[in-house]
Amino acid sequence: MSSLIHKIPKVRGKLKENANIASSSWFKVGGPAELLFTPADELDLLNFFINLDSDIPIFVIGASSNILIRDGGIKGVVIKLGTAFNKINVIDDKLFVGAYVKNMILAKYARNNNLPGFNFLSGIPGTVGGSIKMNAGCYGREMSDIISKIKIIDRKNGFSEITIKNLNMNYRKSSLPDDSIIVSAFLKYKKKDNYKIINNIKEQRLKTQPINELTGGSTFKNPPGYKAWKLIDESGCRGLSIGGAKISDMHTNFIINYNNATANDIETLGNKVKEKVFANSGIILEWEILRVGF
Repeated sequence: MSSLIHKIPKVRGKLKENANIASSSWFKVGGPAELLFTPADELDLLNFFINLDSDIPIFVIGASSNILIRDGGIKGVVIKLGTAFNKINVIDDKLFVGAYVKNMILAKYARNNNLPGFNFLSGIPGTVGGSIKMNAGCYGREMSDIISKIKIIDRKNGFSEITIKNLNMNYRKSSLPDDSIIVSAFLKYKKKDNYKIINNIKEQRLKTQPINELTGGSTFKNPPGYKAWKLIDESGCRGLSIGGAKISDMHTNFIINYNNATANDIETLGNKVKEKVFANSGIILEWEILRVGF
């Protein structure tokens, strides 16, 4: 038995040693979490943070849709928010959303309640918390367009609120510390939506992206002025494979686990693509998929 669990403060939520987190990831690869913690609620999470030894590393996962867990797994405590962080409410002129709410569920809720401006979320896999952290986006919109403020917890300050102007959000990034956890957000909507509504995002994705395959979403960020998929295609990488991992024939900015790939297969293939793109164009691709663990 791992000695780590004996160093963890008493909690009301669930603790699991050597937890299989690969099965819930979209790639279905990777090693276990040394210790998985699912807090019962915000106060349970706060108590955990206040009393946790500062030397013990933590990592937060959501729906694991845009993440590659390496084969050695993740050391320390992996925190996965649960149903207590899965609430949606309209408060005044804002939408209160828990960090564990899935983007597609939020988009559906907004549609059903005539709240414009959230339709693009149906094209973004994963949860609201993870999407805010990386400022995810599609179809010309991103999370920074709809955030009013967020509530986070970190080891130094406990709970705090951060407004959109202090998040310093740019393309696929924010200034949030790595050891902070988003617990909820207030999102803004407009009475009149000035953005183009995509009514059939799911159908569009089915036609253009390998969403029925084991994949982690877009592999690389679009360099300024370029499309990553086009750079990859022009470098001769369409269909390129290593082990059980392969560049999608449908969309070249997607790596798929097509034949019992390991995380190492996927990461090695991604790095090979980076090499070929640089050799062909002189452009260095930057990973959009978060690679974690050993």
